[in-house]
Amino acid sequence: MYKTLLDPNESVLVLIDHQPQMMFRVASDDRRTLVNNTTGLAKAAKAFGVPTVLTNIVVDTFPGPLLKELADVFPHHEVIDRTSVNAWADDRVRDAVLTTGRRQIIIAGLWTEVCVALPALSALEEGREVYVVADASGGATREAHRLGVQRITQAGGVPLTWLQLLGEFHRDWADNETRAAVDDIVHTHGGAWGKPS
Repeated sequence: MYKTLLDPNESVLVLIDHQPQMMFRVASDDRRTLVNNTTGLAKAAKAFGVPTVLTNIVVDTFPGPLLKELADVFPHHEVIDRTSVNAWADDRVRDAVLTTGRRQIIIAGLWTEVCVALPALSALEEGREVYVVADASGGATREAHRLGVQRITQAGGVPLTWLQLLGEFHRDWADNETRAAVDDIVHTHGGAWGKPS
């Protein structure tokens, strides 16, 4: 297991298959909550300058485009369309991650048991440091999601939540450079929260 805190200067985020029809099939959690958590995660990455790789599965365009909420966070971002179930097997996705030079690979996506687990396991097999944002990922059933996260964990990956990630990135409320962005993200996506400063 990795013993260091997540560092935005060492992290790269990979968001996999956050698409309408993929979301429609998620039954592991409330879909509105999942969209909220994923949007909070995306905003956290953007606020801390974490490179973000967006990829969609394309099968006769059935799954649809990137979720609007994510497209709004990254309006000019390239989305890598692929046909491979395992995003890590697509050289464009893998290269986009590795060319950042970041050692902490953070993954979230749909569905946990397949499209999150497979690239996580493949990256772990290469000796990479992998973290899975469990509450920004969803499975076809609660059991599928749980077992997907469990399999990644057993292989050496680290599960966490999007708020945990945000806290590790921010670390200090005296940091005025990111405080306003963090305050806004938590106020908008973190549930009960005081008045933003």
